[in-house]
Amino acid sequence: MATLSRVQGEQIGRGHVHTVGHAESVADEELWQGEEDGEHAGWFCVRTDPFPCPAPGCAYVAEFMTAAHLVLVWQERDDPNLLRHAGRAKEVGRNPRVVTYEPSFGPSASYYAWEAAGRPVHGIRGK
Repeated sequence: MATLSRVQGEQIGRGHVHTVGHAESVADEELWQGEEDGEHAGWFCVRTDPFPCPAPGCAYVAEFMTAAHLVLVWQERDDPNLLRHAGRAKEVGRNPRVVTYEPSFGPSASYYAWEAAGRPVHGIRGK
């Protein structure tokens, strides 16, 4: 099991990654795996320009709105939370596009399951 860092505060800024002021080491914590191994083909996700994972020492580069390296998906194209997240991606210069999710994009998790799990990010709980 990998040792990850617990990060508090905003990590992404307009078009670049900020340095994190406070990180707390968390031993033996794994990446959140999502709610089930469900099939989300035909749901919707937000594709973006590539951006690095903000976790210290992580080399993962995402091309979708993700949580714990899982593509976040919504059942409805006009879901208010999908549109809000796409808007935030636009604000930071990530060129968001709402697209139909395909399993070839990588593992997925529904946005609402992610939210119900406490918004874990890279093996840690969000704020």
